[in-house]
Amino acid sequence: MEALSQRCPLPAAQGCPRPGRGTVLLVMTLSLLMYPVLRSLALQMHAAVTGSYISGTHSIAFINCLNEQIAKDIARGIMDKRLAAYVNILPKSSALYFWKGELEESTEILLLVKTRTSKIDELSNYIRSIHPFEIPEVISLPIDQGNPLYLKWIEENVPRD
Repeated sequence: MEALSQRCPLPAAQGCPRPGRGTVLLVMTLSLLMYPVLRSLALQMHAAVTGSYISGTHSIAFINCLNEQIAKDIARGIMDKRLAAYVNILPKSSALYFWKGELEESTEILLLVKTRTSKIDELSNYIRSIHPFEIPEVISLPIDQGNPLYLKWIEENVPRD
């Protein structure tokens, strides 16, 4: 009881006030909001110490182009802006899709873009600014695992934000 009286300046008969519901809710909310940030920092520290890969640090983006020349021009722009470490230009593929309510069929060239996940927004904005399609396809998937040396090479060749 003596330890309690040292923490609480009120006389023992009154007792110490307990934190209100608002305080408890505030602490819980801040804890929940901070969890992703703290987890991310812990993973980054662990990766730095152990040299391990953090899943999702890098991504592959898929971009369809109307023809090979447009694909090469877009790929060159991506590389010139250092938005990727590597761009594959895959040969023609057939595509079926709905456009303005009608079923369309075409041939397209697919770009596979290897980059940092943190660069996907910048990459997407760049593609939308130069692509001839009204709504260009830019879809990305995080890289879960891979050759550690290759993933490190991507990291070394795509500057941080």
